[in-house]
Amino acid sequence: MFAEERQQKIAELVAGSGRVTVNLLAERFSITTETVRRDLATLETAGTVRRVHGGAVAADRFSTIEESITDRTVQRPGQKMRIADAALALIPPAKSGSILLDGGSTTEALADLLSRRTAAAPSGSVAAPELVVITNAVPIAARLASTPGIALQLLGGRVRGLTQAAVGQATVDAAHRMRPDIAFIGTNGIHADFGLSTPDPEEAAVKAAFVHSARRIVVLADSSKLDAETLVQFASLKDLDTLITDSEPSAELTAALTEAGVDVVIV
Repeated sequence: MFAEERQQKIAELVAGSGRVTVNLLAERFSITTETVRRDLATLETAGTVRRVHGGAVAADRFSTIEESITDRTVQRPGQKMRIADAALALIPPAKSGSILLDGGSTTEALADLLSRRTAAAPSGSVAAPELVVITNAVPIAARLASTPGIALQLLGGRVRGLTQAAVGQATVDAAHRMRPDIAFIGTNGIHADFGLSTPDPEEAAVKAAFVHSARRIVVLADSSKLDAETLVQFASLKDLDTLITDSEPSAELTAALTEAGVDVVIV
């Protein structure tokens, strides 16, 4: 295979998966790691990929890039709905309790499923306990505000237009005063070394408060977030209990998750 043809195939792999490793490419094309690095250098010069430690990512995958919640909601809807459905199974349908829903498109899908399940449940006693749902996300609050059987608590703060989620010290302080049973957390990246990350420092501070407040941490992350690093870390893998995703993580990330004792659910 000519170098140009191989480099084109490497570019296609990066475009399809978002990230490739040097070792994977060396094995796939039966070439040395030195040859892989030369190919990646050529592709980076051409603006096709961006080299990172141990491999390469898509050229547009920068640590500060953050799409709006409106744009993210229409991306990978099937994968996100499967992840949300698996997350819903972790919320007992016939028991009271408390959960926290972080802002994000996948947690918003979970809120939609939870609302439909709760509304469809047979009505019981007037004094029956409700499920307490805590969130800092305006779209999630709007979806659950009128749902029977749910006691909604909306955390205050400055609402970021990009994510439509409350951030700031008031939000962080409110999170620290609570101890929900389960926190369902979204992330922009989950990486073997860097852990969970998001581009915005204020969002990261709120997410970190959520992680340290809840009894159980469940991360909802579609495969585009796997092996990704963004600007600000808000949790390590050891802080997590469960990861729900739609694709098998890379060997490196799988090993790190196993070492951290994280239960991985693939839907």
